[in-house]
Amino acid sequence: MSNIGFLSLPERKRYTMRSSRLHSFRALLVVAIAASTGAYGFVGAVSALATKAPFHVSQILRGTSLHHTYTSTGSTATHTETLSRPDDISRWGNDLFVGFQNGVGAQGEASTDGNLDSTVVELTLGGKVVAQWDVRGKTDGLTADPGLGVLATVNEDAHSALYLIRPSAPASSAVTRYSYSESLPHEGGTDAISVENGQILISASAPGTAGTAAPQPTYPAGYSVKLDATSKVARITPLFFDESSATVANKGTSTYLTSTKLALTDPDSSEIVPSPGPRFAGDFMLTSQGDKEQIYVSGAGTAHQSLRVLSLSQSVDDTAWPTDTSGSLYSTDSTGDAVDVVTGRFVIDQPIVAVTPCGANGSPSTCPAPKFPANYLATLNSNTGRVTRVAITGATYVPGGGLAFVAR
Repeated sequence: MSNIGFLSLPERKRYTMRSSRLHSFRALLVVAIAASTGAYGFVGAVSALATKAPFHVSQILRGTSLHHTYTSTGSTATHTETLSRPDDISRWGNDLFVGFQNGVGAQGEASTDGNLDSTVVELTLGGKVVAQWDVRGKTDGLTADPGLGVLATVNEDAHSALYLIRPSAPASSAVTRYSYSESLPHEGGTDAISVENGQILISASAPGTAGTAAPQPTYPAGYSVKLDATSKVARITPLFFDESSATVANKGTSTYLTSTKLALTDPDSSEIVPSPGPRFAGDFMLTSQGDKEQIYVSGAGTAHQSLRVLSLSQSVDDTAWPTDTSGSLYSTDSTGDAVDVVTGRFVIDQPIVAVTPCGANGSPSTCPAPKFPANYLATLNSNTGRVTRVAITGATYVPGGGLAFVAR
């Protein structure tokens, strides 16, 4: 398949001079120009063409090839089981770190076989396992930072804690559990982790699980966290709140650049937008999955902090920003218990998202369902919030959990 959709307009003109498909391309160009009079404009039409080039998916690791040993709840007997339900993923140098939840519940409840432990696995970019560590609880957020180590939150709904893993340390001292400095004021758990200039930023997930239903003006949507290595305490400071004010970021709408009050019910995934280049470069981004919104925080944790909100056409989980046209997108597939790599022709500055229709507020209790398909991979228009599905070939793949882009 031709990669013409990824060329600039001058490059495409040169391409057609060499191509025997001149007539076909002219027809395609006419369609794109016609679209320029619509809601998305010529640039939107080109972006739509770009998504038609298929991406290829290859599995690099299966949870069924790995095992961990645990002590069953209420017993002293040890058991061994395969790893399952990979979720978040993060890159550190030439290695990846993936959290396998192993059936543990969202508040740390034991799995059906009595297991209470998730497993964090270190693997190479080619899928070779380097090391693994167990942590008590259901691991949700996971990020690797050279200045800190590997950070993992557990229990997204309640009874949450934070783990620090130092991969180079002896096994007996590699894992440290941190308790939060107070009962989480949003009455929920914690999920995604981002690190910006040494500042740890954690999403305040499942607000209202143990209290009044969200949104509430006193519920933080995220926390800035500092670790006290002596006391093993993670000290939290609210970053912003579920009903904070934000500037509407959707271009082409009547409310663009106006102020609105947020009403967040599902803070979830987060990222630091790479800089320089894309819109929102350098911002801390928090996805409110059920609300189909992304909050972009400039100057996070400073006196100059400001919020922008981008409404999305679909519910999404993780987001990755390609920084190279020929890089690789690493992804977890919780349904297939696999870690996958997605390759193809990426568009720089065009984010890739894991779309989760069944994660939207108002989705049916039995899902997938009509108009609520299974998860899929898509591109995100950072100007309009429009989500566009991309074509996939190769291994069976249902994105669920984390995305990590690695430049070539």
